[in-house]
Amino acid sequence: MMKLVAVGLMAACLAHAGAGAQVPESGRAQELIFSAEEVASKVEDRYIDRVVELAASGRLDDDRALLARLQTIGAGLIRAAVALKPEAAAWQWEFHTTSDPEVDAICMAGGKILVGSAFVRQLALSDGELATLLGHEVAHAVAEHHRETLSEALFLNRQPMPPLEVLMERLDSDLSLQIRLSKLSSLQESEADQLGMVLAHRAGWPAGEMVSFYRKLAMGDQAALVAGAYPASASRLSMAKGMEQLFKP
Repeated sequence: MMKLVAVGLMAACLAHAGAGAQVPESGRAQELIFSAEEVASKVEDRYIDRVVELAASGRLDDDRALLARLQTIGAGLIRAAVALKPEAAAWQWEFHTTSDPEVDAICMAGGKILVGSAFVRQLALSDGELATLLGHEVAHAVAEHHRETLSEALFLNRQPMPPLEVLMERLDSDLSLQIRLSKLSSLQESEADQLGMVLAHRAGWPAGEMVSFYRKLAMGDQAALVAGAYPASASRLSMAKGMEQLFKP
């Protein structure tokens, strides 16, 4: 009986939020249980806490030159994103930089992007390479990967549907849940690589700079900076070279 009740609740939730979504450009089907507004609100709360903490420690936007680059490059990527997903025009996009050495680049739902200045310096990123990095993060937002991950986590939850904030806490602390979501995470990272290159291309950045970015990731110790759910660095470089061929007239 409890199982039937849980299934009923899940079906009602799916009907409410609308499950028939697709990733822009690729058309991959997604099951999105939670509404975009609900996810964006909860994630924004966490993002504000993170930004306030960094600001209090003097590690937020302390590289003004990099911040200006992020905002200028990001503006073109956002225009390309809105062309693919018109509702993204209403999002409150933000770009920030931090000197926290543990941050490479992070994107949260609704277009909140944080880039580590140490990561950019270590890779000595040109503007085109930085556009590739930002394109990857913007792609996560456009594809609504946070919303999809939370929805999939709800499917895997063994108990009746918990509040969204409880589910988010479990995603942070439950290793078993993280392992079960690892295949989806890897798929999302590959998808963000490809969609991010499409966005950078449509924003006017040369494909050679995109390949250069992935080549730098594949070099030596830099590969360790993007370990985890990401595909192997060599595979990402191969993907970038393939995309470069697609972009040729």
